[in-house]
Amino acid sequence: MSGRSIWIGFDPREAAAYAVARQTAEAHTPKHIPVRGIVLDDMRARGLYTRPTSRRDGRLWDDISEAPMATEFAISRFLTPLLAKNGLALFMDCDVMLRAPTAPLFAHAADKSKAVWCVKHNFAPPEGVKMDGQLQTLYARKNWSSVMLFNYDHPSNRKLTLDLINTVPGRDLHRFCWLEDDEIGGLAPEWNYLVGHTVPDGEPRIVHFTDGIPSMPGYENVAFADEWREQLQRWAE
Repeated sequence: MSGRSIWIGFDPREAAAYAVARQTAEAHTPKHIPVRGIVLDDMRARGLYTRPTSRRDGRLWDDISEAPMATEFAISRFLTPLLAKNGLALFMDCDVMLRAPTAPLFAHAADKSKAVWCVKHNFAPPEGVKMDGQLQTLYARKNWSSVMLFNYDHPSNRKLTLDLINTVPGRDLHRFCWLEDDEIGGLAPEWNYLVGHTVPDGEPRIVHFTDGIPSMPGYENVAFADEWREQLQRWAE
């Protein structure tokens, strides 16, 4: 197994979130491990993302899923192992903040039987809206895919092809349809701590502002908001 990389979903509406995610990822990761963004326009230009999308009521819509996309990386996140091309590849939503070294997370790869590792949330938020008016979309294994560690070298990940990514409903990808259940490894909750939802059990290592980042109205005083703002200021300096 060779190579490690970190990939963060990018959405232009959440540039501040991406800045904090990348700032804290780089601060807690050795410099030889690259930290890169997944930008939808770039994925389209490279011919990697060919799914049809449209605009409905001002929202980006995935035509195959017949559902809204809360972020531009709702589906493109699954390109992570194909972008990495080898070794271990960590994907994270942009609305996260790392608070601990990533080395213990990558160490889970000692278990060669797993193709992907994630926190297996039992997450069923009430229907309605979340950050900046986006609809709360419900699907099986919600938020499992918001932080994923891929083992590119696991043979089952060969099934995660460009054709699969670009043709099946997003809800199937988010439930890891290309894998058997026993090929999905579990991470401790502190590796994807959902602010306002996760019950504290140890010190959070990756804080996930899944409902809204602290710069959005109504989320200014959520847990870890001050720390998030400090990181944003550090990035800007």
